[in-house]
Amino acid sequence: MNVSANDFALFELPARQRLDRAELDARWKRLASEVHPDRFVGQGASTQAQAMQWALRVNEAYRRLRDPLKRAAYLCELQGAPIEAESNTRMCGAFLAEQMAWREALDDAEAEAAIDALRQVVKRREAGLFETAARELDDAGGSPARAAEAVRSLMFVERFLKDIERRRDALFPL
Repeated sequence: MNVSANDFALFELPARQRLDRAELDARWKRLASEVHPDRFVGQGASTQAQAMQWALRVNEAYRRLRDPLKRAAYLCELQGAPIEAESNTRMCGAFLAEQMAWREALDDAEAEAAIDALRQVVKRREAGLFETAARELDDAGGSPARAAEAVRSLMFVERFLKDIERRRDALFPL
């Protein structure tokens, strides 16, 4: 195994946003089994320590690749368009207006049906943003910069979906 390989190379997968999750899971199980420190018991502390480092590397790569948002951000970085979420908060005006409307709708929502309807609207937008990111990252002629913009928007959407769940839990505790 090549320790400096990117996550996709480590798993012998194409560097794409659209991944077969079952294939990723199967490759992770195989790799995790190969590098598990228990396989190296009796081969000395140095060998076991190295196996532990490999196991950590494999698990870290798996966590990044199995999460569509983390995978998209990682691909943007690999393709020269880092997300820079802390310093680059630039978003298109239409998305900012959409965010404000969602926030107002959430603040005004008192009925469970209203919260659920808003959640569905946001989930549809999330799906569209994921499709944009995949198209820009995977297709010939795509733009990693546009993918990075979609990923920054997805980061907001992910936080907002958590806000929806908190609002729902506050209004309708179990």
